[in-house]
Amino acid sequence: MGILEKIAEIEKEISRTQKNKATEYHLGVLKAKLAKYRSQLLEPTGKSKEKGEGFDVMKSGDARVALIGFPSVGKSTLLNTVTETHSASAAYEFTTLTCIPGVVQYKGANIQLLDLPGIIEGAAQGKGRGRQVIAVARTSDLVIIMLDATKSEVQRQLLEKELESVGIRLNKRRPNIYFKEKKSGGITFTATCLLTHLSEKLVQLMLHEYRIFNAEILIREDCTTDEFIDVILKNRVYLPCLYVYNKIDQISIEEVDKLARRPYSVVVSCNMRLNLDYFIEKMWDLLKLIRIYTKKPGSIILRKGATIEHVCHAIHRTLADSFKYALVWGTSTKYSPQRVGLQHVVHDEDVVQIVKKS
Repeated sequence: MGILEKIAEIEKEISRTQKNKATEYHLGVLKAKLAKYRSQLLEPTGKSKEKGEGFDVMKSGDARVALIGFPSVGKSTLLNTVTETHSASAAYEFTTLTCIPGVVQYKGANIQLLDLPGIIEGAAQGKGRGRQVIAVARTSDLVIIMLDATKSEVQRQLLEKELESVGIRLNKRRPNIYFKEKKSGGITFTATCLLTHLSEKLVQLMLHEYRIFNAEILIREDCTTDEFIDVILKNRVYLPCLYVYNKIDQISIEEVDKLARRPYSVVVSCNMRLNLDYFIEKMWDLLKLIRIYTKKPGSIILRKGATIEHVCHAIHRTLADSFKYALVWGTSTKYSPQRVGLQHVVHDEDVVQIVKKS
């Protein structure tokens, strides 16, 4: 029996098993097996060329954004509109057959936007160019799921299911679980809160499925079996996601308002160039980029939460070694200028002057 058949069989068994206290151990083990087979499917062992290495596009700019969607939803039109790149666009499906990169220039940052071929159902199993599309998405800083506003919500659910099945978690954070494999000593299980989905016995059963018999586990929040499996596998990617509903010029204003109010959602019309400025602004917000200005004219693009040490590395890799102190003007300080050290966290549009040791 092949991996695809095993996955289908386990999925059927999970769907027909009633969820209650008596079946929670059985379901937990089934989910662990399912995650293991899906992981093997995405990264098969041996010299197989079907590994799905991704498209040959070098990562460049200050951030990378993957544009994902079903065929003919307007991905290429969006790329052509917000960048200076030309990606073939037409009214028929599968116009784009490879990955086409473009650059969005916004607030001094260069954001790499990748127009990926349309995903089809079963992409996680390698249908179409699914594995390659997914491999690129895993290396991105933000996923944009492009949707057709004239079609049903099923398209969004199918795309989320495909990405979820290959370990891409959208708009979620890592579970607050400490997990470390050991060479001996058995399984040490500790929970600092009341657990309603997990128990020590269930955790041991799931670990045995992965042939892990010695480990230290500390659970700090009430997590589910799926979240614990994510921690075991260590290959999950947690990415922000922006849902972009295109073709709003073809639906009623009431439907547009309903879509626009959904979390992490933006409504646009690429053909009529409606709301594209707001789309770029939301993309900037989710990427959490900040601008730091140096005393000598110039700017640096960094991630939210960056420190003076990151600023030093961005200017020159050896600057932190000869660092004495920095003067900062901006919202991150109590007064301007404030003398700070390497661990000072900078804010957007701060002005920084680095003073070196003499």
